[in-house]
Amino acid sequence: MVFCVGMLACVGAFAETRRVHVFVALADNEHQGIAKVPVKIGNGDDAANNLYWGTTDGFKSVFGRSKAWKLEKTEENPSPEILERRSYRHASKDCVLVAEAWRGKNIHQCLDAFFANLRGRKSDLTAFIGHNGLMDAPVAVAPLDTATSTDAIILCCLSASWFKPHLEALKARPVLTTEQFMYPGSFLLRDALEVWLRNGPRSEIRMAATKAYVANQKISVKAAAGVFTKPE
Repeated sequence: MVFCVGMLACVGAFAETRRVHVFVALADNEHQGIAKVPVKIGNGDDAANNLYWGTTDGFKSVFGRSKAWKLEKTEENPSPEILERRSYRHASKDCVLVAEAWRGKNIHQCLDAFFANLRGRKSDLTAFIGHNGLMDAPVAVAPLDTATSTDAIILCCLSASWFKPHLEALKARPVLTTEQFMYPGSFLLRDALEVWLRNGPRSEIRMAATKAYVANQKISVKAAAGVFTKPE
């Protein structure tokens, strides 16, 4: 009995911390093919006020208000393309999350970094939030010869169809993708992650995102569910 308890303790001690990496391409009226938004929130060089980072539903604000995620580190301008990098740790699960705010004009470098993170299996889950830059210009992804998989969340318009060939090439599992034009508020990622962290099925992850979208957009459950891809 003592031996068994000791073994369980060892297993717990050596359990690996789960890692999430979030790539946020800031909204940019000038450099992206987006529906124009007010100038203040559509400046891709201003993370603090940007639609996808600094506003109420932006990543920094949503996760800043969260009691589940604790901010551990902030880096300003870690590279010419990245305006801010923030690192969090989950309050109850063994998980760390790193999020980056990429300049809007560098959206394709952001997508390259997103795909490179998937290719390198650098995180247990890799997420992209922002405009669907693949609609503006293609991003090449070479097939990866591996038997292992990794998870991806892509919150942008019509991500399921546009990103499918890339995810298949990289052997990445689409945990949450979209079927329609939509608003990629970070509240979707926040609620989806809670299900993912307890190893819930993709159907529950989709429902968590659906409920969050209902609350934010004030639409029906049926309409909100149609935004997100049904798991195969």
